[in-house]
Amino acid sequence: MPTTTTPRLVKARTTRTSLVLPEDLGIDTWRALGEEILAVSESSVWWLGDWLVFGERKYPDRYKRAMRHTSLDYQTLRNYAWAARRFPPARRRAKLSLQHHIEVAALPQPDQDHWLDFAERMRWPRDELRRQVRASATQDTDGVPTAASLKLTFRSDQVRRWSAAADSAGIDLTEWITSVLNAAVCDNAGKPATRVSVRRRSA
Repeated sequence: MPTTTTPRLVKARTTRTSLVLPEDLGIDTWRALGEEILAVSESSVWWLGDWLVFGERKYPDRYKRAMRHTSLDYQTLRNYAWAARRFPPARRRAKLSLQHHIEVAALPQPDQDHWLDFAERMRWPRDELRRQVRASATQDTDGVPTAASLKLTFRSDQVRRWSAAADSAGIDLTEWITSVLNAAVCDNAGKPATRVSVRRRSA
């Protein structure tokens, strides 16, 4: 992944909540500055993931406490760290977002590369990659559906917390639960988990 630099930011005045540009800023510089800001924005989630993986390895006794003191949702940070562990820098696609990588992170490495190749070549947005991966996962080589359905009951306070975490991650509750289960299986066994469908029961 190429190193990102932002030399044109010296022409701007920045704070934590603002970007003030000089009135004499030319159109070409303005456009290039926007591209650099976007590049930093896309790269920063990988940086956070690598930062978390380093902290987990270097400071295991204080790692989770430090995570909880950041301004980002705890589960979102866990997703970043999971993606960073599953995809070493040499395997990350600069033209695809971290969210693209998360969509295939639970798959075996050859399948990860297969789908990322397609997404990069076809310029799929994250949602299209998700749709394609799901469509492929519903059938085996004989065309027999392989998806399983699992019905569980949870406490309402658990569902509220999980729903908030799913909203922060930009996915629905079922997808969030599946991603957490897959992350646990991959972290503990290094293998992809069976896809499950969790139906939320009304009180």
